[in-house]
Amino acid sequence: MQMTSLANKTVVISGGATGIGLALALEFVSHGAIVVIGSRRQSAIDEAIKASDGKLHGKKLDVVDRLGVNEFMAWVKQTIGTIDILVNAAGVNIKDRSMSAMTPDMWDQVMSINATGAYNCIHAVLPAMRERKEGMIINISSVAGKRALALGGVAYSASKFAMTALGTCVSNEVCGEGIRVTNVYPGEVDTPILDQRPVPVTEEHRQKILKPEDIASVVVGLAALPARVHVPEIVIKPVHQQYY
Repeated sequence: MQMTSLANKTVVISGGATGIGLALALEFVSHGAIVVIGSRRQSAIDEAIKASDGKLHGKKLDVVDRLGVNEFMAWVKQTIGTIDILVNAAGVNIKDRSMSAMTPDMWDQVMSINATGAYNCIHAVLPAMRERKEGMIINISSVAGKRALALGGVAYSASKFAMTALGTCVSNEVCGEGIRVTNVYPGEVDTPILDQRPVPVTEEHRQKILKPEDIASVVVGLAALPARVHVPEIVIKPVHQQYY
């Protein structure tokens, strides 16, 4: 199978300054793509651009702010060009993950970033993709979006299930228009979000789980598939992690 070149394709990655998002950004850049990252922290954006030797583009982005998301995507179109690929990688979790421990405000925070944030980004880029009859949307969900896990917690699992439904419904709606939507379900990954675990993660455990680069290599491979090929969803997990 001949893979599609990603050279000069414009890729927008929310949450692209750290963790899986940053690994994706660097991997896309290595394949010749023009990559724009969004993050709530300018300092993280600056560090990511430095890590890419200046190859990344970046601007502050709060995915919860719908107007701000629209302005961000408009800025990309005006300064970089047409958005070919959107990656929803912005995500958050909390330490108090049980129903008895978390507060309503914690629930709202997780749902607004993980679920509504993905909706806001898709809503901003999808009309142009439909008009061109081409484009790709990649949602970085979680195995907690396929299996409700205590490890992820109530709010996180619910938000990732919402992202799953969002991606699947949008995919079914636009697949006849040449647009591909893929939900990616990583298992445990060694990212900064581990710092929000109720119980600290040991270094030994970190060595056993996935690295962000593992996810990035798979996702970029999916993006490079011919336009006729659609992978609706994919689970990527460490060998030792159960999937039940």
